[in-house]
Amino acid sequence: MESAENLKFGLPHGHVEKIRYNEAYSSLQNLIFVYGDIPVTQYSPSAPVHKLGSTSLRRYDAEAIARYYRWRPWQALWRALTVMWLFGWFALKLWLDGKGEETEAKRARRANELREILTRLGPTFIKVGQALSTRPDLLRPDFLIELIKLQDQLPSFDNETAFRIIETDLGRPVGDVYREISPYPVAAASLAQVYRAQLYSGEEVAVKVQRPKLLPTLTLDLYLMRLGAALFAPYLPLNLGHDLTLIIDEFGIKLFEEIDYINEGRNAEKFAANFLDDPNVKVPQIYWEYTSDRLLTLEWINGFKLNEMDKIRAAGLDPNAIIEIGVTTGLRQLLEHGFFHADPHPGNLFATFDGRMAYIDFGMMDQLDNATKETIASSVVQLINQDYQALARDFVELGFLAPTTDIRPIIPALEKVLGKAVGESVGDFNFKTITDEFSELMYEYPFRVPAKFALIIRSLVTQEGLALSLNPDFKIVEISYPYVSRRLLTAETPELRRKLLEVLFKDGRLQWQRLENMLAIARADNQFDILPTAQMGLQYLMSEEGEEIRRMIILALIEDDRLHTEEVQRLWSLLKDELKPAKLFDIAWSGLRSISSEPLSAALRDRMAAVLPSFAQTRS
Repeated sequence: MESAENLKFGLPHGHVEKIRYNEAYSSLQNLIFVYGDIPVTQYSPSAPVHKLGSTSLRRYDAEAIARYYRWRPWQALWRALTVMWLFGWFALKLWLDGKGEETEAKRARRANELREILTRLGPTFIKVGQALSTRPDLLRPDFLIELIKLQDQLPSFDNETAFRIIETDLGRPVGDVYREISPYPVAAASLAQVYRAQLYSGEEVAVKVQRPKLLPTLTLDLYLMRLGAALFAPYLPLNLGHDLTLIIDEFGIKLFEEIDYINEGRNAEKFAANFLDDPNVKVPQIYWEYTSDRLLTLEWINGFKLNEMDKIRAAGLDPNAIIEIGVTTGLRQLLEHGFFHADPHPGNLFATFDGRMAYIDFGMMDQLDNATKETIASSVVQLINQDYQALARDFVELGFLAPTTDIRPIIPALEKVLGKAVGESVGDFNFKTITDEFSELMYEYPFRVPAKFALIIRSLVTQEGLALSLNPDFKIVEISYPYVSRRLLTAETPELRRKLLEVLFKDGRLQWQRLENMLAIARADNQFDILPTAQMGLQYLMSEEGEEIRRMIILALIEDDRLHTEEVQRLWSLLKDELKPAKLFDIAWSGLRSISSEPLSAALRDRMAAVLPSFAQTRS
């Protein structure tokens, strides 16, 4: 979509001639019927049947694709020779550059050549280039700068083909569907191009049309990539911790999801539902009547791309406010909803004219389970607290390390490498540095990056990079740590409460400074209310589930043979303005009224007797 530009539409109603259908394109099309107002496929609501010759593919299937191309070796051979020739010639140039004087001009020329090679090879390789554009640990900076252009500076395909797809899928001429449509695409991406149009009902819309003959190209390239991974992975200088073919398979699964626009529309509606309570987030409406598996009609978004800082400032918008919306929204996706946008590059994020954050392109999404969300939250806090033993345990739980891994030699390595990334203070923390430093460990220890986390890391690093482009002094910890602290302090599930306890207690001892830091940082946010948190904490403390924490708190108060009055006084000074006596009474009464006084007093007597021998002697 083009930002903040007024486009003049062309092709008025009746001007577009009906284009004769082409059998070659209709063979890739799935039959659609309508369920309510939403078009769905006959076998499944989210997976169109793709035809690869006589092979039907509902979703990515590596074995089915391999069977197809084994009987067509000439197709695979010609494509393989093309790929090897282009990359071989490029590698030779890089080698010659290294032997001679490597100037800035040469480096810039090679970076431009790499982008042109990926563009020439088509959608699959463009998607690979887009993924690499967010990996500073793998590519040098000049390559990264050039590959970023693959996100939205790509050649378009011809209008006749695009309008034929629209007419074929909707069963009527373009002029009968849209009152006006731009004569040329306003944006072209790796898998589709976008037109600006207007419906007869008056709404301005974006019309996303998939590139033609996409399936044969994607499947052939995925087949060759998978074959190459199986043959050459043992000789590559990589320590991925698992089969490289699994990475190719995950890539294939995501590509097939991206070319299903019914699925993308549903993703957009699910994402919008998650943020109904947030007026700062804008998600375009989907027009299902004009949507198919390779055609998507959605609300047009007016705004600025997040890397257009000059335009954002000129419009009177506050870049820091937009940064905070973007980072907080990203954290909510990961840690609250678990349903996250895995492709947040500048072409997919906009600052609207009224200062909201708008998301588009929901083809690449992923879902996290509750356990993963909670472990990620605790890992961020463990990293900032520099508790590398707890962090290593979290890595095992998240799948970065196998359950049988001996973490003892890994803990000092984490401290050495990640300690440099965290820096002297939490303000020095940033995800890009963490990613760069962590990549060193991949070569020495049996770490693996689960496919799901490759998307998460990409999302976090990309969002941080966008924020830094708006504000070079931006510190992601200033937003993320308060959010994570609030998330843990207001834990509503047993699992999240367990994570909070793991953060606050180490070797059975309460970490007073951590508790004080978390409360101070969370309280600094005007939206954080300590009273509901205190009420939930008291109710949990007095429940059966809280028996162990009651014991740990009493032990913490009297550990080292002294009462920790100084620590309690610091906490009270921090919270006393909000915890007035009347409010404290209301909280205590709310937490205690459902608990019988006799069991409570008995529990307190037993606990005091257990931890204070003098109390037990007095009772006897």
